[in-house]
Amino acid sequence: MPTPIGHALAGVAAAWAADLVPGDRAWRTASRFASWYERAGNGLTLGCACLAVAPDIDLVFLPFNSEGHRTVTHSVGAVLFVGLFAAAMAVRARRPVARVALMCAVAYATHLLIDWLGADNFPPRGLQLLWPFSHAWYISDWDVFRQTARRQITSGAIIRLNLLAIAQEIAILLPIVVALWSVRVKALAGLATELPSRDHAAK
Repeated sequence: MPTPIGHALAGVAAAWAADLVPGDRAWRTASRFASWYERAGNGLTLGCACLAVAPDIDLVFLPFNSEGHRTVTHSVGAVLFVGLFAAAMAVRARRPVARVALMCAVAYATHLLIDWLGADNFPPRGLQLLWPFSHAWYISDWDVFRQTARRQITSGAIIRLNLLAIAQEIAILLPIVVALWSVRVKALAGLATELPSRDHAAK
């Protein structure tokens, strides 16, 4: 299954892709003189990166190769929960509820997508995508992302295996992230210049 690095990149991509959807995006804009962190979307973008890694939290509570891994936290049920929780937080923070909920839910869902596309040589293969509606296991068998290992991670063979997996994830996902960043910067910069004009016209 893919590494946290690949998952985090996918979460950032989800956040920046959501910024391109028309609607209330003014709160996502930042001056070109602002810090890189602010221009990247502040804590919400970072939160999306964390959400994309979060499903693997089940490894903290489960032994290696347990059938409990890639079940509840790797499901549409968990995605729905994240979306509802994010919506509640958006209401509290007075942010656009639908946009924030969708952004967070999609960021979390990227973990499921990338795992589904990844190689998995250990039974049960795949993940319980449709929990709680089904306990069936799903895997694409396309092996877009390499198999990784969590045992004996200090051995030379395992280090090489995991480094190759990380390199492949970066090669696939980083260009997508960079492209989204470029388009997002231009789109939000245009929005930032339009807003003062609209306010001035309204007055």
